[in-house]
Amino acid sequence: MIEIRSPLQAQIVAWHVHAGADVKAGDLLLVLEAMKMEHEVRAEHDGRLAELFLEAGALVAEGEALATLQRMASGALADAASASATNSPVTSAATVRADLQRVLDRHAPTLDANRVEAVNKRHAQGQRTARENIADLCDAGSFMEYGALAVAAQRTRRSEEDLIKNTPADGMVTGIGSINQSLFAPERSRAVVMAYDATVLAGTQGMRNHQKTDRLLGIALQQKLPVVLFAEGGGGRPGDVDMPIVAGLHVSTFASFARLNGQVPVLGVVAGRCFAGNAALLGCCDVIIATTSSNIGMGGPAMVEGGGLGVYKPEQIGPSAVQHGNGVIDILVTDERAAVAAARHYLSFFQGPVKDWQAPDALALRDTVPENRLRVYDTRAVMAGLADQGSLLELRSGFGKGIHIALARIEGRPVGLLANNPLHLGGAIDADAADKAARFMQLCNAHGLPLVSLVDTPGFMVGPEIETQAQVRHVSRMFLAAAHLRVPFFSVVLRKGYGLGAMAMTAGGFHSPLFTVAWPSGEFGAMGLEGAVRLGYRKELEALPEGPQRDAQFESLVATAYEKGSALNMAATLEIDAVIDPAQTRDWLVRGLQTQRELPGASGLAIDAW
Repeated sequence: MIEIRSPLQAQIVAWHVHAGADVKAGDLLLVLEAMKMEHEVRAEHDGRLAELFLEAGALVAEGEALATLQRMASGALADAASASATNSPVTSAATVRADLQRVLDRHAPTLDANRVEAVNKRHAQGQRTARENIADLCDAGSFMEYGALAVAAQRTRRSEEDLIKNTPADGMVTGIGSINQSLFAPERSRAVVMAYDATVLAGTQGMRNHQKTDRLLGIALQQKLPVVLFAEGGGGRPGDVDMPIVAGLHVSTFASFARLNGQVPVLGVVAGRCFAGNAALLGCCDVIIATTSSNIGMGGPAMVEGGGLGVYKPEQIGPSAVQHGNGVIDILVTDERAAVAAARHYLSFFQGPVKDWQAPDALALRDTVPENRLRVYDTRAVMAGLADQGSLLELRSGFGKGIHIALARIEGRPVGLLANNPLHLGGAIDADAADKAARFMQLCNAHGLPLVSLVDTPGFMVGPEIETQAQVRHVSRMFLAAAHLRVPFFSVVLRKGYGLGAMAMTAGGFHSPLFTVAWPSGEFGAMGLEGAVRLGYRKELEALPEGPQRDAQFESLVATAYEKGSALNMAATLEIDAVIDPAQTRDWLVRGLQTQRELPGASGLAIDAW
């Protein structure tokens, strides 16, 4: 005989068997109640219940005997009670409980599969839904959605059924997912993803989706998770009337979003129309990826018209060609599929090194700079020749064309590249190029990416016209950004290294970088050598008659200056560290990168919006 004892002090609610009944291990014997909670007591062995000591309603102490069970030999119970039905309910694994079914039914309207009309309309416009973009961005099955059951704060003017059907998730899908987990450890791949849903109230910002946004932004800051924002939408929503507010200008979303600046990578993606509040969040992002069909503006047509500024179509406000050319858009792509691919590529640079990489043809670098020192060339060919194949990602290509900037990998390690562009103003640095370079330094510095500068510049752009653009202030941003660098900086002089512009491209001076090396084509001077000769030898030249004699003397002086300012002579006087074979440039950079100390993923250093 085995005594069945009470596991706690409680009251017997009901017996589910009677004396003399045959039971199997796991069968429910009785139910106890304590602190308004019910506790089941089940049989631990097969057997026959011999005696029940207490009736329903009785109070029992912990350990008090409730009944006795006579164990039966194996197989005996089956013979004795083959016709008896078990008192435990049989539940199929496929059976869905009522409470679970209610949850499943409530989630159904949020899914694209159950929103056929809205999804078809979206597809007819050549665009994808918010959930389709998230599914493409995040690794399969990794996205955990937060706040899916929210609806618009409009219960006082719309039915619950209407809100559930037509305002799922309050027009914004938020959650955490993995991106590029096949390349990086799980903890490096997690990211916060937030997508305004243009099929719900035009992707406007409602009170509930502001709350959802704030919740995820808090997690991103606390856990140091990158943030991806799909920003399409029309800004604030005036129809949310459930909240007793007037203007809603007290919401914390914009401050919370801006607080991520420099703390974690923040990426904005836009297809379609992005106006007002949505655009304000987009403008706080480190980098903006947009499709050619996008329109971005601080106010949509209604706001423009309401301000008495005229009547415009949405397509007339901030089209992609304008926003790419002025620097708002960093990466311009054809469609959302390409945008998501670019987003995955961009985020990978801040997730760590990769093991698998393929080097470019190093010997090809020997021919990138023409032997004719006056011939222009494309320094992007040099960038491609240094980066692991397929890793180069150029940013802000439509703006500040005097300097190219890009993210890349060198033997799997992420770096930032910047290079003067001789195809624009001969490589001279104007205000836009300086702004572009300075902000890129801030971006790489905040998130721990080493910088590689490829120098070919005659200096800062000069002249009356350029000074109308606040050139003095703009170009000096490069010196200020470089002075605050905590990441390694490497300089490679490809050809021209003249004046203050060359110093700005070398973090403030040739001895500021971890190393400054030159290719054999390098040439140096405090200013352009022809101009330096004209200024420095004006009296000597004017003493000669105009014509062949003066010209010959000028050419002789210039040749002497070039010889003096050659890369070899600069290295001999220790103003630069070495003159190298262009084919060895990657090797130099690899060794330099190996000296980098481990840096945190983000520093909290501010990255300018511009």
